[in-house]
Amino acid sequence: MILLTLKLLLAHFLGDFVLQPSKWVDDKLKKKWKSKYLYWHMGIHLLALLVLLQFQYLWIIAVVIVSHYLIDLTKLVLTTKKNHRWLFVVDQLLHLLVIALVIYIYEPFSIHLATWLSTKTIFLLIMIAFVTYVSAILIKLMMAHYIKELEKESKSEGESLKNAGRYIGMLERLFVFGFILFNQWASIGFLITAKSVFRFGDLNKGKNRKLTEYVLIGTLLSFGLAILAGMFYNYLVTLI
Repeated sequence: MILLTLKLLLAHFLGDFVLQPSKWVDDKLKKKWKSKYLYWHMGIHLLALLVLLQFQYLWIIAVVIVSHYLIDLTKLVLTTKKNHRWLFVVDQLLHLLVIALVIYIYEPFSIHLATWLSTKTIFLLIMIAFVTYVSAILIKLMMAHYIKELEKESKSEGESLKNAGRYIGMLERLFVFGFILFNQWASIGFLITAKSVFRFGDLNKGKNRKLTEYVLIGTLLSFGLAILAGMFYNYLVTLI
């Protein structure tokens, strides 16, 4: 069952991402079901499935191909500039659901929610929520005074991407948290160095001492909270 699942997933990734040029995607969005690339796309999927499954499991191939066509066609018809992102997510989830269903029909399996919602899993989810969203709010509260002061001076300067700093902070704390879980402390130093290199140009060009101090404080708070969270998790998880 595992091998069959992996083959179906590989065929899906090859057909939907690796072997689908941007030109095909744009043409499908424009012409919908009239696009020849929609059918070329289906042909690529069919060929990938036939090769990977060695012309076996023909009923599975038929179900996957037909469902894939219907899902893609529905997505193309419903797609607009406002909803194309979340429709892409729904599209991928439906494709994966079909794969899960055919695997279940071929060889029924059970999912034990008690295992997935164990004490350790819930604790890990709590810590992930802390190092991403909760920590972001805490840092913002602690630096509220500095943020207001810098906003007055940065109005004339170039604007950054919307919420970019927030997501950068979330990602860096997730990386730090993960490094600590896997006992890779040296990687944290590499991450700090990498961030310093990227930030150096902006800070040096701006020659703004307040901004430099603000970034330094924010970075230390961000890394500090992530390190404390990782150490706290490693300590308590041994007691659970």
